[in-house]
Amino acid sequence: MPTQRPFQKLLLAIAILSYLAAAACGVGVIFFKDSLSDPVAASLMASIVFFIGVGVVLQVIGTVNLPDLRVGR
Repeated sequence: MPTQRPFQKLLLAIAILSYLAAAACGVGVIFFKDSLSDPVAASLMASIVFFIGVGVVLQVIGTVNLPDLRVGR
């Protein structure tokens, strides 16, 4: 199993929060769809795409096995 550095664990946690934010925006669109105007609904749907994209990128960075890039002396 690859080892994770502390910043990778942090990025993975932020990715999970991003997925939760996307889900919250989706629930907001579904729950308030009758009372929302078109620009507000469109911005919430754009937020869903944004948060999912951020979550995917951060999840990949957080789970990849990064080599040690330090310069040895």
